[in-house]
Order: sequence, then C-alpha cells, then structure tokens
Amino acid sequence: MLSRLLRFPRPRDLRALGILGMNQRNAEFVLPGNPRANYPRVDDKVQTKLICEKHGIPVPQTYAVIHWMGDIRKFGQLVGDRRDFVIKPSRGAEGRGIIVVVDRRDDIFITAGGTELTTEDLRYHLENALSGLYSLGGQPDKVIVEQRIVRHDVFDTIAVGGTPDVRIILYRRIPVMAMVRLPTRASRGKANLHQGAVAAAVDLATGITFGGVCENRAVTVHPDTKVAIAGVQLPQWHELMIASMRLADGLEMEYVGVDFVLDANLGPVVLEANARPGLAIQIANRHGLLSRLRFIEAEKIGMPDIEARMRWCSDCRASRM
Repeated sequence: MLSRLLRFPRPRDLRALGILGMNQRNAEFVLPGNPRANYPRVDDKVQTKLICEKHGIPVPQTYAVIHWMGDIRKFGQLVGDRRDFVIKPSRGAEGRGIIVVVDRRDDIFITAGGTELTTEDLRYHLENALSGLYSLGGQPDKVIVEQRIVRHDVFDTIAVGGTPDVRIILYRRIPVMAMVRLPTRASRGKANLHQGAVAAAVDLATGITFGGVCENRAVTVHPDTKVAIAGVQLPQWHELMIASMRLADGLEMEYVGVDFVLDANLGPVVLEANARPGLAIQIANRHGLLSRLRFIEAEKIGMPDIEARMRWCSDCRASRM
C-alpha cells in the first residue's frame, strides 16, 4: 500500500502513513537536535574516526591521512607494499572520490571494478580530492588511506561487485529505523541508493531483513541475482546496535544516521555518520519515520544507559513505534 501511494501521493495520505518529509525533518528534528558546532564531527570522516576510537567503536584501520599537496609525492612510501587499501576524501559525500584497490602488480593498482591505475593516476586523483573536487561545498579536503573491508559471506547472493552497508537512524540516541544497502551492477558495486543500489529494511529487534526499495520503488528481490532480499539474518546485530548508540553519544547529536559495514574478519565497523540521513529508508521499511519519532518524544524516556536503551528497543517492536 505504501509503495502504491508514494507513486501518486497526496499530502493527507502521507500524513496518515507517518511519512517524514525533508522540510519537516530539517525543521523539527535536524535543526533543533543537531548543534551546528557539532557538524564537523559527522561531515569530516577523520573526526568521526577519532570519536569512534575514543569510545571503543571499531573502524577500518587508518594507514595514512594526506593533508597537503606536498605529501602526495610520498604516496608510494605511505602505502608501502600493501596490495589492497581504500582512498577516501575526508569530507566526501555519496561515495564520490572513493577508490577501492583490491590488488596490485608492482606499480599497477587494480580497483574493485577491475580498472588498472598507475601510481601517477592515483596521485592525480589525490590532487583532485585535496583540492575539494569530491568534498561537501567544494572546500579543500584531506584524504584518508585506510584498510579495505572484506565483504561478509552472508551477502554473497544479494550483493554484486561491492560491499553492502547498514544504516541505522537514531533519534535522541535511540535506534528508530534501519536498512542494509546492497550494491548492484547499476550502482557499479557501490552501496548508494542514488546510483542504483537496492536496500532492504532491517528489523531493529532481530536484525532480520524485510521489505525493500530500489530507485524509489518497492522491491522484494535483488535486481541482478533475483534472490529474495528478505529473511536474511545480519550477523552480530546486537553489537552493531550497541555501537550505533555509543557513537550517537559521542557525536552529541539527536537525529543522526550511522553507517556500518560487516567485515568478514572484524565484524561490524563504522564507515561514517550523517546529520541529514536520507528518507528512502521509509520505503524500504514500508513504514513512516514520523510516528516512531513522535513515540519517542511522547515516552520521554530520556537517555538511560545503553543496555537499557537496547532493552527498550527490543520491547518496542516496529508495530508499536
């Protein structure tokens, strides 16, 4: 019903379904709940990683942070003989400027998409990233060189060419909705809904997938593998929920999205956080966010310790929120 209404939405239909729109999200939740001074904590991935490390939250190992153009000539020394790594603009958005190197032959680096790049190609890319080509607002940036995540085998039949990520939206430091974004051929292996990835909702209490969305339409199977995306148990779900609340505490923001990846060896690690997480998660969940946010406001539960919040989430199944 939700997907049908969203094709021809009327304001009263959206209100009845508890759908949160962008203007209402910004006016009633983002602006009052997220202090402007704290935005660098989520917009700058270097700062986000430092907060994670301070609170004992796993993140991919940082090999180097490149601050200046003059540092680029040392790139070969920075990566050493590593065969795989990730290059990521610190203030990048929507996956722009990220290069995943999965192997190398001498000075030829092979990306996740199979493209072969020379050292000079990577140095040129680093120059563009430092100059702000991929960053928010086009401002000069830093570049992180970090550990490559190895995809967990639970995703082998429902992801193509890349690593899925899990997004949890928290309000007043309590998880309210979650989804897992699955790369497709159309998204070129990126877990980005704007570029053609598919997403499945995740039940907060169990970590089992349901629902689904691709290109703003409700779906039930992966568009490439044709395998159902519902009914998948995400591993280490409890640890992932606990980590999301620890990070929300560290960020000191009331409305925030936290993105994780599940590494085959490390388990859940934080990729980044977002002060203005997108709203397509509502289609994936077949449920509006607004009723859940209002439920938390009405409960006035405050911010008890993390285990208490976890128990509260488990007790408040999706149908009640």
